[in-house]
Amino acid sequence: MSRPPRVSILMPVRNEARYLPAALDSLFRQTLPDWELVVIDDGSTDATPALLAAAALRDPRVRAQRCEGGGLVAALNEGLAACRAPLIARMDGDDITHPSRLELQANLLDAEPRIGLVACAFRHFPRPALKQGMLAYEAWQNGLRDHEIIMRDLFVESPFVHPSVMMRHDLLVGVGGYRDCGWPEDYDLWLRMAAAGVRFARLEQPLFFWRDHPERATRIKAEYAATAFRACKLHHLLPGFLAGQKSVVMAGAGLEGRAWQRLLAAEGIGVSRWLDVDPRKIGRQLHGAPVIHPHQLCLSGEKMLVAIGVRGAREEFRRLVHPVGLREGLDFICVA
Repeated sequence: MSRPPRVSILMPVRNEARYLPAALDSLFRQTLPDWELVVIDDGSTDATPALLAAAALRDPRVRAQRCEGGGLVAALNEGLAACRAPLIARMDGDDITHPSRLELQANLLDAEPRIGLVACAFRHFPRPALKQGMLAYEAWQNGLRDHEIIMRDLFVESPFVHPSVMMRHDLLVGVGGYRDCGWPEDYDLWLRMAAAGVRFARLEQPLFFWRDHPERATRIKAEYAATAFRACKLHHLLPGFLAGQKSVVMAGAGLEGRAWQRLLAAEGIGVSRWLDVDPRKIGRQLHGAPVIHPHQLCLSGEKMLVAIGVRGAREEFRRLVHPVGLREGLDFICVA
């Protein structure tokens, strides 16, 4: 067998005939030529297999194989097992990657051996139909520009667009590859990597273009719903930040905070106090616990979850508690 390439591009696809040609063309235009594309076709019934066969004839770096409807996680793990390079770049069949993306990400990982995963800034497209929530998520994620800031907001939302990252093959395999747990497989992977001490980085250039359309998995699959994200977060918080806790303080007495209260109760963890800045709520009782203003807070060894879903409120909360000396990541974690 020929020597391994510098980068393996891991791409699972299913019925992507509409968008696949543009995705493949963006890979053929890469300034880094030393790559292989490992495509796992997860039971497509459209023209996807024919498009992949034509691409493999055009370019021997394309290696396509069939996986009969086993689902995304099975396709990812089957593809990972076939990848030969020390660096794994993810890509989906409905997105577009900048010509310099692979080269710049591989160069950073080669230059910085301590970094295990590098993402890049991204842009949603097509722009005219995007709603405010998607634009806010784009701005938030692109603002996570170094490891410390990524770790600070790790439990807020997924800090990376999965098909925009490049990872070290051995680290990905070392944390167990991909898992099917009923929640986002990529977010679960980032949390396991973080727990294993993997360092993250992000290139500030927008090198990835994430196509928004009604059939996108993040829009239609239960694994990417808000309830699944919360379950994933709690699963990873229990052995770490919440280990040994019988009660917590909950910052945010709105719908998000109450959803967290129900999840915690199922694990035997109560909410002793609620923090809120709404004067209509302060002084009231919610699920048997008082609602207090942040200025009244004294943790006394308890941990705090910040479940404030209102846009901009998370930064305001950080400003409020800073004078009290609370340490993010040790005394409190933002989960929304």
